[in-house]
Amino acid sequence: MAWKATTAVDSTIVTQNEKQTKVHDMTQQRIELLRSELREALFLDLDEYALEGDGGELYSTFVGLQLHSTFQPIIAAHSQGHVGYEALLRPSLGNVEALTPQFAFDFADNQGKLVKFDRVCRALHTLNFLQLPQHDGLLFLNVHPKLLPSVNAHGKVFERILHAHSVPTHRVVIEIEESLVEFDKPLNEAIGNYRDRHYRIAIDRFGRKHSNLERLWRLAPDFVKLDSSLIQEAESNRRVRAILPKLVEIIQELDAEAVIVGIENQAQYGIALDSGATLLQGYHLGKPISALTWRYLAEA
Repeated sequence: MAWKATTAVDSTIVTQNEKQTKVHDMTQQRIELLRSELREALFLDLDEYALEGDGGELYSTFVGLQLHSTFQPIIAAHSQGHVGYEALLRPSLGNVEALTPQFAFDFADNQGKLVKFDRVCRALHTLNFLQLPQHDGLLFLNVHPKLLPSVNAHGKVFERILHAHSVPTHRVVIEIEESLVEFDKPLNEAIGNYRDRHYRIAIDRFGRKHSNLERLWRLAPDFVKLDSSLIQEAESNRRVRAILPKLVEIIQELDAEAVIVGIENQAQYGIALDSGATLLQGYHLGKPISALTWRYLAEA
């Protein structure tokens, strides 16, 4: 009987090896496909930012920084199903010293490569998004506010990458922190460009000191992500807790969906549910992890 047990183990190892080989081959095929796409659409040579695969997940090295994608789920308040994911950048120096995304973008900006850096990050996020076990939902992507007034035809270049991988633009939500954009004209033009290509728009971190309700009404976004400080203050401040449902109601009257962000415990989760918001996000509901890790959890 021992030989039967050994044969079964050998068969399992062969199957695992076949799966790993298949994933590796698919990753290499995607990289080869991207070579021409990136040269034409992003005006980047693939070798310039060293796109590589690791177990089916892609990462990049650009301006000396190693770039990885993580994804935090956005949950429907009552069904608790995943509506989509926000892609978050995880940069590091040599995959050893973790850096903040802000530092990485500032570093690229100082080298005059902010536009290329932003395009690399969004392309990387999209490709890793396709590795998620549930990648038929929405993909929320942040856009650096400095790019809004400095780039023409917003979303045109990125649209080519999305279409090449069968991701329609209406499933991509562009997150904009409106309080960081000083003038209305470039902000309106950028949002108009994105809308012309059927992207959806989210105003991020609304409720901070410089947020403007009248400006929100004029921009008419699809989603409004409330600043994480609001749900945290609501936990200990009755006045904020009473105001939160009214703010959600105003957002809904603008035909937008309110997203309560920064939910870190059960008490905050309860407050978020009571607020009437339809979408929720935070560590209590799901931490930002790689697409590969999400896939392993789904298969477990």
